[in-house]
Amino acid sequence: MKLMNTYTGKFHLLLLMLIFALFSSCSNNETTSGETKVAEQISLEKSIFKPASDTEIAVEPPPLTDGIFPCNDCHSEIEPNPERRELVDMHDDITALFNHDSENRWCLDCHDASNRDSLRLASGKLLDFKESYKLCGQCHGEKLRDWKVGVHGKRTGEWNGQKEYLLCVHCHNPHAPKFEAITPEPPPVMQENISYRNINTDEQ
Repeated sequence: MKLMNTYTGKFHLLLLMLIFALFSSCSNNETTSGETKVAEQISLEKSIFKPASDTEIAVEPPPLTDGIFPCNDCHSEIEPNPERRELVDMHDDITALFNHDSENRWCLDCHDASNRDSLRLASGKLLDFKESYKLCGQCHGEKLRDWKVGVHGKRTGEWNGQKEYLLCVHCHNPHAPKFEAITPEPPPVMQENISYRNINTDEQ
């Protein structure tokens, strides 16, 4: 019994010395290399959270980008007519499906009258079709906010590198953006209805 108490006492003493040594080394490291650790942390955060806007690209060219149906091929020779009307000779297919606040909107609310290869903001600023999300965001601010942070739409790519994203018009028809109703898929099979093979049997 006395021998056991001796071993227990030595064990406790050794344990206390070990804990003291650990705390001492941690304290010394914090005081001697504290500034270095802060600098390393700041450098790491800068590398992780650096803006990636310069490396974001569209997954595929959005509609009406360079080389895809340049509008001015036809419109450069046509005198602009700003009067709101139903289109019958050309773009009648768009007129037939147009359902984008059609009571209050029409072509020249979004397309520029003098340069049809550009979109036009309410302020008069011209936009490339690759920046169509800015035009959509004039009325759909909440959706633009969600799209920018990746909640709405689709983004893929690296956390700290090139990112690919879909524009509004990759998923929504700009002339009739509301999705048609779809029939839902059947629900998944409930787990209790799935039969599992008994892997604990000796059968091969």
